[in-house]
Amino acid sequence: MTTEPSRLAIAQVIADAVEFQNDVDRFIPLHTEEVNIVNFGGRRVSGLDALTEAMRQALATPLADVATTVDVEKIRFLRDDVALVSCVKHVVDRRGSAATEDPAAALPATAGQLTYVMVEQDGRWRIASAQTTPIRT
Repeated sequence: MTTEPSRLAIAQVIADAVEFQNDVDRFIPLHTEEVNIVNFGGRRVSGLDALTEAMRQALATPLADVATTVDVEKIRFLRDDVALVSCVKHVVDRRGSAATEDPAAALPATAGQLTYVMVEQDGRWRIASAQTTPIRT
């Protein structure tokens, strides 16, 4: 049976992921070794090494000025140690007008449906999978 402490711990990992979105060294440990991410633009990244490299590359570009917040809508436990978390991601583009006027640099939307699969390993909740689907308005 799942407990309120598990829900609070999961919500804290998600809050930490938002807080550390521009800090590779603090963001990466929130994930499992075999993490699978599909980002807002549809790019799939698998494994901690690939995620670390993708983050370092993105943060070296104007994408570092694109910030997100996340609202957790529902946490559903598939097992005591596995949770499916439904969220809404909000995107704020703080890049200058030169970046935002380039059609190739345009964001697909300003919000997305974000789904996490979270697993408990060694007493800590971690992100095993995340996928964001843009919400078209």
